[in-house]
This record gives sequence, structure tokens and C-alpha cells, in this order.
Amino acid sequence: MEPVTLTTERLLLRPFAPADAQAVHTACQDPAIPRWTSVPAAFEMAQAHDYIARSQEEWHTDTQYRFAVTTKADGTLTGAVSLFGVTPRSAERQAEIGYWTTKEQRGNGWTAEAVREVARWALTELGVERLEWLAEVGNSASRGVALKAGFRMEGTLRAKISYRGVRRDAWIGSLLPGDLGLPSGTPHLPFSG
Repeated sequence: MEPVTLTTERLLLRPFAPADAQAVHTACQDPAIPRWTSVPAAFEMAQAHDYIARSQEEWHTDTQYRFAVTTKADGTLTGAVSLFGVTPRSAERQAEIGYWTTKEQRGNGWTAEAVREVARWALTELGVERLEWLAEVGNSASRGVALKAGFRMEGTLRAKISYRGVRRDAWIGSLLPGDLGLPSGTPHLPFSG
């Protein structure tokens, strides 16, 4: 797929570019990002360049869609939103979403706004019918963003995340087209007990 750019009232979500390397490197020095994500704890500038190069390649191989989340006002990088595990052509028609926010930009609502827009794009343009969010139990900031973006919490998955050699429990939430008032290509028969 050719990379796309999405916009919201306050944000521009675009593919990462080589010029973003310094901002990505600076953001990933915050201990909270490697604590709760797969970003390495000792994040070097070379890894920032690699992150961007891989994100550009992943767009073309349809393996992951990473968006740099920037402000419309001045282009400041506020974080990233990634869509991966996309299976719109299979019967599952599902994907997973992940994100991180720069320390300086937390609390502004940027990430929830960006996640809603990427979710809408996935559900409408990619044909995704179930979008999942996972985070290690205890990552309340990520959970708060997911809730603000419209995800419904479904529970806890035991030993779901392998993080630095230790299996950890994960919270899981989902977003379906109907949660955003969108039609679904496949009927949903909820459990009625």
C-alpha cells in the first residue's frame, strides 16, 4: 500500500520521514516508553533511523502502518500510532493498534484523537471489523487513551506479553465498527446469555 496521511482538527498523521529521527530518538529517551512498549531501553540514534526505515518499508509490504503524530500548528512530533497484524483480506478482518506519546505532549488528548482517526481509517478503508488494543496490566495511561478513543475493555489475558524474558498479564480491549456508528461487512451476533 502507498503511505497515506490522515488529518484531524488538530493533528496531521503521516508516515515517518528521515527528518523525524532526532525527535524519535529524543522521545524514546523517556523511561516510560521502553517500560511499556517494545522500544529498547538503551535507544540509540541508529535505532531511530532504523525505526523510520522499517516503518517506510512496512507500508509497502502491508505488514504495519506507522503514523508520526504531529501537530498541525507547528509540526511538533507528539507520538506515534501503529496498526499491525492487519488481516482485512482474511475471514478474521482484524488488526491491533499500539501507540506512544512524547513525555512533553502527554495530557493534551493528542493520542486519543490520533487513535480514533487511525481506527476510523482501519475500519472504513482497510475493511477491519475488529480492532484490538493490548497493554500490560498496570499501564493505566494507555488504557485511558484506549477508553477515550472508544475501545471497550474485555478483560485480562494471563501471560500474554513476553517482555524482557518475563511473561506478563495484559489488558485487552476492542473497537468494532458499530462502536463508531459505522456499518460492518460481517454481522455480529453478541452473546445474549
